[in-house]
Amino acid sequence: MNTPRFLLLVSLASPLALHAVDFEKDVKPILETNCVRCHNPKGTEFEKGDTDLNLSTKETAFESKSTIVPGNAEKSKLYTTTVLPDDAEKLMPPRTKVTNDLERISKEDSETLKKWIEEGAKWPDGVTLTARKKEVAGGGVETEETLVAKIHASILASSGPSAEADMKAYTNTIPGSEISYDMLPIKGGKFKMGSPDNEPGHKPDESPVHEVEIAPFWMEKCTATWNEFELFMYPNEEKKAREAKKLDPALNALTDAITHPTQPYVEMSFGMGKDGYPAISMTQHAANKYCEWLSAKTGHFYRLPTEAEWEYAARAGTTTAYFWGDDPKQIGEYCWYGKNSDFKYQKVGKKKPNPWGLYDMLGNVYQWTLDQYDAHYYEHSPAANPWNKATKPYPHVARGGSWDDDDVTKLRCAGRRASDPSWKIQDPQLPKSVWYHTDAQFLGFRIVRPLKVPTAEECQSYWNSGVEKDNPALNKAE
Repeated sequence: MNTPRFLLLVSLASPLALHAVDFEKDVKPILETNCVRCHNPKGTEFEKGDTDLNLSTKETAFESKSTIVPGNAEKSKLYTTTVLPDDAEKLMPPRTKVTNDLERISKEDSETLKKWIEEGAKWPDGVTLTARKKEVAGGGVETEETLVAKIHASILASSGPSAEADMKAYTNTIPGSEISYDMLPIKGGKFKMGSPDNEPGHKPDESPVHEVEIAPFWMEKCTATWNEFELFMYPNEEKKAREAKKLDPALNALTDAITHPTQPYVEMSFGMGKDGYPAISMTQHAANKYCEWLSAKTGHFYRLPTEAEWEYAARAGTTTAYFWGDDPKQIGEYCWYGKNSDFKYQKVGKKKPNPWGLYDMLGNVYQWTLDQYDAHYYEHSPAANPWNKATKPYPHVARGGSWDDDDVTKLRCAGRRASDPSWKIQDPQLPKSVWYHTDAQFLGFRIVRPLKVPTAEECQSYWNSGVEKDNPALNKAE
């Protein structure tokens, strides 16, 4: 089915604060810990100096007319290079030359630079900047590993059931907002994964049928909506919304330190609606980082489901092609698909749920799983809690079928779909964005929370695949 592509350009810039920016207090620390580390004549013990652009003095900083254009931040490279995608070659600050780590400037600091430039880029005479390391609370340089360790500690500090018998359905409001989501308990057990050769629509990658044991977990009742995901997409708006909530500053420090998506270059609902509709077109990496952010927000550990967990929950104890049986004629009662969707996704939770109370497991939007796609994985899959960990940018597994599918067999419980670089074909950026699959308007996700909290090292693996870039060489460089 060919779906119309609506490329509606929008401006998503956040309003700036009303107070004037103070160079000494607001701007100097940003430049010294981010920009002057490279752009100074001498360099530092951890960065080699770059004398092509010297940002340590007022005179040298304004030598190039394109570096700082007073009154116009959008033409000033000092600002525009800080808001590029993570994988952009000209992103500033760049990966450190010693460790190759990405120490991205925060969105708040980027906005401060923008406002300072818009106000005229006033730099007091005689002020010379000195490169210094970026210190974090408790000392040292913040890394993803230390951030994950802090989030993990906050999860362990939160109370929660430790036994399967104590697992209950719950509704959680995302702290700092009015947005909530529902989680349903999924008891552990065994099931037959895959499909028999005689099942209509069967594909070779669904064989052999094999028994899998799954540990207990909670699963989101519906797929994640724009209401939920945009709190993560637009951190400046989220910060404004939470101001009156008086959240713990330590909580804010954790969530604000997580890398957030860059601003999309198109309107991401493509005119199909946002309030109550499924969030779409994010990469697996973006969905993983949302799980990290939500875990830091709530004190519960969240991640994407494995492929086995997803199929176990979708089948809900059944063994037929669809959770209601083998006859696809009932599909309209449970699913949005190509012949009843009116050529667009629909609000979540409007069709009948599966036997375990999960809505839209089949249809409406495909759902990301954690797994690397391997057509032959079932031939050697572990018998308990399998996860085919990603080792390359493509392909990864999405499940469930979508509003865009006329062929009902694509919505079977056993159906698998592999991600593809063509899902970013209209992305004009080189390298391609790590955040958006703009051409996959059929793609969303839902979250799970395993009963057993993993180790900090395991959290790191779930939230950071390390293979999010389309160019494998860039991933290997990490």
